[in-house]
Amino acid sequence: MGELKTLGAGFTWQELAVGQKFKTFRRTITETDIINFITVTGMLEAIFVDTTFTKGAMQGRPAPGALTYTLIEGMVLQGMAQNTGLALLEVHKKILQPVVAGDTVWAEIEVTGIRPTSKNNRAIVTSKIDVKNQHGIDVMTYTAVRMMAGEK
Repeated sequence: MGELKTLGAGFTWQELAVGQKFKTFRRTITETDIINFITVTGMLEAIFVDTTFTKGAMQGRPAPGALTYTLIEGMVLQGMAQNTGLALLEVHKKILQPVVAGDTVWAEIEVTGIRPTSKNNRAIVTSKIDVKNQHGIDVMTYTAVRMMAGEK
């Protein structure tokens, strides 16, 4: 019968190819997510805690870009890098549109580079991640550089 593959286990770098694309599940950001995140991080800025602060410039309670990013990274970890992601080395991020409570976010991931290292069957894997909302509008884009484990 052979060895059983674990559900949700990440990809080794050898299972990835430049140009390969994935998408994450979707996640609706709630008011509770925002309040818990700003409380635990200390991001108690007026824009996040005072609903009158934006004075109509924005509809809804804005979510910190860091919250959107970390929710997406959690989905990437659970689907692509669980047990194989060894280190997040670099992130270059650009916020394109606001995300507010009630928005649903998800991401498209494209592997843009794989560079095997000289030690321990590892590689440096670069990915472009485009975060979208429920309307398919890009709200964030970032590049992540990770050290990934190889096949045992």
